[in-house]
Amino acid sequence: MKNALLLLLIAFLLFLAIFFYWRNNQAESQLAMANEKITSLEQQIMRYTQPAPMDTLSSSQPESPAPETPETVEKVTPPESTSFEEEIGTLNEGDVTRLKKKGLKNPEADLMNDLMRKQKSLLTASGTMGGTMAIQDVRILNDRHALAYFEDGHNGGYLLLRYAVNNGTITWTKLDTSSL
Repeated sequence: MKNALLLLLIAFLLFLAIFFYWRNNQAESQLAMANEKITSLEQQIMRYTQPAPMDTLSSSQPESPAPETPETVEKVTPPESTSFEEEIGTLNEGDVTRLKKKGLKNPEADLMNDLMRKQKSLLTASGTMGGTMAIQDVRILNDRHALAYFEDGHNGGYLLLRYAVNNGTITWTKLDTSSL
């Protein structure tokens, strides 16, 4: 009986060692694929941010183009409208002013707090395996729309909302829901 328990314990520990070795290899391969994808995306970004060589018509004789060096390449800066990724979820000054005129003292905080209080009526998805669906992150997109991420620890999704402010009272309307 003792030997059987000892063999069972050894078999279990061996199984755990193999399982964790397999999971480690799997995680390392996923990390390597993610690194390759990041490198590929960085190369694509560099390709699109490098300016194209400009043709010159000042010379009547064809000349071989001078090699581009960092000093001769003009840096291209994207327009401000393309840098929204860092700013998504923040109200601009105009939105804040409009919402303050409608009765909110601190618009972004007031909106987030109100949404958290009213989330049970807006979330129609139910939790699984004992979890409770709850909003985890909110991005106030502008003076009329918000995007919320919700989950129960197992399943989640996004909720696109429209809100209206009238004399400091906020009403929420669900526009769309997508599950992950």
